[in-house]
Amino acid sequence: MNMEEDNIYRKIQEAISSLPENFSILEEQIDVELQMEYFNFRQNLQSGYTQKKILQFQKDLSDPAVSLESKKNILVILASQEKVKTFRAIEKYACNPDPELRQWSILALQESRMVIQSSLLDEQQVYISTGLGGKGQKLRYFVVFIGRENGMKYSSVQSKIIQTELEFALKKHNGTLEEINFHDNLAVTVLLFPVKADLQSVFIEVIRECNQYGDFVDPDIIITNVKTMSIDEIKDFVSRKNK
Repeated sequence: MNMEEDNIYRKIQEAISSLPENFSILEEQIDVELQMEYFNFRQNLQSGYTQKKILQFQKDLSDPAVSLESKKNILVILASQEKVKTFRAIEKYACNPDPELRQWSILALQESRMVIQSSLLDEQQVYISTGLGGKGQKLRYFVVFIGRENGMKYSSVQSKIIQTELEFALKKHNGTLEEINFHDNLAVTVLLFPVKADLQSVFIEVIRECNQYGDFVDPDIIITNVKTMSIDEIKDFVSRKNK
């Protein structure tokens, strides 16, 4: 990790440490660009809708004649209301949405829940959303451990060491290894890790423990909570990094 990356990491950790005790994580894996589109809709939202208009919006959600674009708008409008009835309307639609609006309806349902909780508890609610989602108070990460030598292939023993050390380290910090696959010199993993725990220290520990058995894992890793990457994308990234 270079100085710039270290500064970014520190800023992220500072932001995380300032989170309130009660926060929510969007569990669904939803494309980040779609999330940004939703929040742009939300920022441009008009206010002051009458009760009659809100009731009409609720009816329009189940009307197949209403366009998808209109329903996108309606979902954002309903999500902004501090009313249980509008939450229930979104919830009902999200159970059987237009296929193109499934993820959009999930974002609206999450926002509606947070708006109502903020109103009932009289305190601002915080929720965290990433491309890979999470579970409970854990975020999901896509992580790749790279073999130190180009062209090498992890042996069965090395693969077992990586998996064992990773599972052990995650367990100590209440994390979970959801998936691990090996492709040549790449150990491709998906894991859950508590938001407020120090993820960087875990990976440093894992690599240090693995390298006691032959110094075969590169200290630099790929980690993201935006999306999963294909093997070709990973190899291209590693190739560009090594130039």
